[in-house]
This record gives sequence, C-alpha cells and structure tokens, in this order.
Amino acid sequence: MEPSRAAALERLAAFTPLMGRAYAEGRNFDPGPGKPAHVSVLSPYIRHRLITEQEVVAAAIAAHGAEMAEKFIQEVFWRSYWKGWLAQRPTVWAEYRARVADALQNPPKGYAAAIAGRTGIACFDAWAAELVETGYLHNHVRMWFASIWIFTLRLPWVLGADFFLRHLLDGDAASNTLSWRWVAGLHTKGKHYVARAENIARHTGGRFAPHGALNEAPTPLQEADPPAPHPIPALPAPPRGPVVLLLHEDDLHAESLPLEGLEVRRVVGLCCPEARSPLGAAPLVQRFVAGAVEDGLARAAQHFGVPAEPVALADLPDLLAREVVVMPEVPVGWLADALRPYAFVSLRRPWDAACWPLAGRGFFPFAQHIPRLCAELIE
Repeated sequence: MEPSRAAALERLAAFTPLMGRAYAEGRNFDPGPGKPAHVSVLSPYIRHRLITEQEVVAAAIAAHGAEMAEKFIQEVFWRSYWKGWLAQRPTVWAEYRARVADALQNPPKGYAAAIAGRTGIACFDAWAAELVETGYLHNHVRMWFASIWIFTLRLPWVLGADFFLRHLLDGDAASNTLSWRWVAGLHTKGKHYVARAENIARHTGGRFAPHGALNEAPTPLQEADPPAPHPIPALPAPPRGPVVLLLHEDDLHAESLPLEGLEVRRVVGLCCPEARSPLGAAPLVQRFVAGAVEDGLARAAQHFGVPAEPVALADLPDLLAREVVVMPEVPVGWLADALRPYAFVSLRRPWDAACWPLAGRGFFPFAQHIPRLCAELIE
C-alpha cells in the first residue's frame, strides 16, 4: 500500500460506487487476502489524515445519499467516536500502556504461539500471519480474532491490543484500545462479542469452519468501570503572524487546517511509530508512517511555497526556543505522550470540535447526531 494522498484519492474513487447497498450487504464478508471485498481499505489513509473524514463522507453522500450510505458513513464516524471517548477519559489509555508494559515482562503461556500463528486454530493462525504480512485485517476478522484471543485462548486483552497496534497500518490509540475493550465486554458493560464457528464459516465462504474449536459461551470480562467523562478542554486561540507548522503522523493534510491569520514560513514533519509499544512497531508500519509524513511534507511545501523537512523529537527544544510552532491537535496516544513536555500551539479541526464532545456515552447515542453533523460539516 502506497502511503500517499494520491493513492488514497485513487482508492476513494474506486470504492465510492460501493459505498451504498453493496457495502451495507457485503461488509461482513471476508473472501480472503487479495480477493475483492466490499470494504474500502481506506482506514490507513483516514487514520493519518492523508485523506479527511469530510472527504470520504462527502463522497458517500454525493454518490448514494445519506440514507443509502448510512452504514458506511457510520463506520467513518466510529473512528471519531473512539477518539472523542478517549479524549474524555485519557486515563484509560495510560492504564492500558502500564498494563502492556507489565504483561510483556512475563508473557503468559500461549502468547508466543498466538502471535506466531501456531495455536492450531486454522482461522486464527491464518489471520495472525495475514496481519504480520500485510498490516491489515478485515474489520469482521478483527472482531473474531480478538474474541478468540480473549475467550478461547484466554490471553490478556491488552497483549492482543498491543499485537494489533504494532502491526496495523491503521492502528491508533483510540480505535484499537477501545475496540478490544468492546469485544471483551468492558466498553458497554456486560456486552461482549463472541466469535462463533457458524458465523465465521458463513462470512468466509467456508474457507474456515472452526466447529468445536471455540469457546462460544464465554462470560464478559470484569474490570473496574472506566472513569466518568471529563469535558474536553478548549484550546487557546493561536497567535497571529509567522509560524512554523509541525505536521505529524496523526494529521497530514495541511491543506485543510484552520490556519486563518497565520503565516506559515516553514513546515516540519514528525513521527515516532516505534513508541506504539514497548516492543516498537513492525517495519511495515514504520515504513508506511515515514512515507506518509514524507508525502504530507511534500504537499505542504507545494501548498504554502515554503521549505519542508522532517524533524526528530530531539530537535524540538531548539526549534521551540527559536520559533512559534503550531500543529494540528494530537489525540490521546503515544505521540501525545511523547510531545507532552513541549509547548506547542494546537489547532483543533472543526470535525473534531463537533464530534468529540458528543462521545461521552455509547456509540448509538452518538450516532443520533450523525445526520446533523453531516449537514453541518459536509459542504
């Protein structure tokens, strides 16, 4: 997969005709690696904002109408919902990070076999290999995989989330962590996702049929309730005048940032995918993220007509001592952790400002706002 906006736009154009009924009826079927499927595989591009949520939702509405494309549009908003939910409960991320570090000190029996795809459960082992080789898994497969990991293999969910995060091209702190919590029954308390052999057989076209191999009657995991949501703090208005724009792996579409009153004199780009986990990130992920930042810098240089170059974390103190540095807001995650010691001016996109505060509860109360959000945010 090429980590560029051009590739994202090409994939968007190719999939737009399928965003309506074809997606709604076929999205849960996984025909296997390399075979045509009714999923967009746009998530690595949206995750790094090589292409924006507005662009993708606008394409769906223009081609099919909001009602016919409802299922696809909801999937785009799920990513915003997860980010908003975690933004209101950042300690959930901090606790997850601490638990991963602790669990990796002494991994439980069966962990090494699971990540190597040697459990003896054919579907699970094939999906583990597919993830490592491609950096991607079909969304329905992710749910099956997580359920088998948690309820059949009885491995800690935090280690499964860490395995995904190290290998997924679209991995982000909110969607990954909270999706695993949801499967485990921790997000909506008592409601877990159970992988069933019949469902797997039907939606893989009979490629896999793990009858008798799965725990199909598990109880949800029990953990302490997450904290109550806290309001997302407002950001101070950026100073007017000349600035350096810092692009980063969470937001690489400089062309659509709210930069009114700012004069961009220089652009720098930062990524640290190796901070995803105590075990770093897969080489495939590191190459994709570095390539995405390189593409973002090249487009920004052309858009603003200014120099653009990558920077490292070690370069930031000197840069901040000399320049006013603005950047698109970094959501809760490893990059926000790495940047916490530094005083940047953050820019919140209108999309995030509208969506995140609505994510204090479950997705379905949030989803009631989607028609209004589309009307307000899509031109």
